[in-house]
Amino acid sequence: MERENRFWRVILLALPLAVFAAFVIWPLASSFYYSFTNWNGFNPDYDYVGFDNFLKIYTDKLFLNAAINTALWIVAAIVVPTVLGLALALLIDSRIPGGSVFKSIFYLPICLSAVVVGQIWVWIYQPDWGLLNTVVEAVSGEQFNYAWLAKPDSALWSVILAWSWQQTGLSMVIFLAGLTTIPEDLLEVCEIEGAKVFQRIRLVVIPLLAPATVVVIALNVINSLKGFDILYTMTGGGPFNSSDTLAMHMYNESFKKYLMGYGSAISVVLFLIALTIIRLYFRQLRKVDELHG
Repeated sequence: MERENRFWRVILLALPLAVFAAFVIWPLASSFYYSFTNWNGFNPDYDYVGFDNFLKIYTDKLFLNAAINTALWIVAAIVVPTVLGLALALLIDSRIPGGSVFKSIFYLPICLSAVVVGQIWVWIYQPDWGLLNTVVEAVSGEQFNYAWLAKPDSALWSVILAWSWQQTGLSMVIFLAGLTTIPEDLLEVCEIEGAKVFQRIRLVVIPLLAPATVVVIALNVINSLKGFDILYTMTGGGPFNSSDTLAMHMYNESFKKYLMGYGSAISVVLFLIALTIIRLYFRQLRKVDELHG
């Protein structure tokens, strides 16, 4: 009987493991391999160049620009969706009328693909008839035709705002799940003792939401590193590389300049950054579990 169960376990796991190996392990291993070559993506003849591609990273100004933009995106990912998600979760948890409807509405953007979200915000930022400029014109009473995605000073932040709008719903749901674990009698005791609403949130709710906060921040940071599709849809890394990130820079080097070896080296760096963040996440999660366990 045990041998038969083992046989079916192997059979049932074989296909998923084969798919995982074909679409995850093999491309990952290939990226590491090609990062040490000068392959252009087409020619079967290429040379082994050692660490030249990685040394080139240190002198590549576009890589430095993309790294700075990625760092800014990560910081924004930690702050904006986390704060907005927490605020929405607290508002809905206060049992406002129609709370379940608002929860569905706020969660809806995360159900859309990043390409759809990007196109929606391209329309919102449209200089002549976009929603944002129309609202500014209505408030100021003056004509306002600012090209949000065509200006180097605002392109990156405009994309980050669109991305944060999509991610906020996910943060909200996680915080709502965390709020269900807080005993209501504890909050009632605080209220009886004279604690104001903001005091209860600051001194009781937020500390007890530490596990949920760790999950939210980790997911937002990891998703920010994968923020290629929405960026490609809205700006393509422009104008003048002002909204370029490591993921977009990797794409441009690999598929526009046909420097597949160098693009693979950038992908390896991006992979190591993500791996470091994931490791820090699990370490912090373990500390939180020990503290609240």
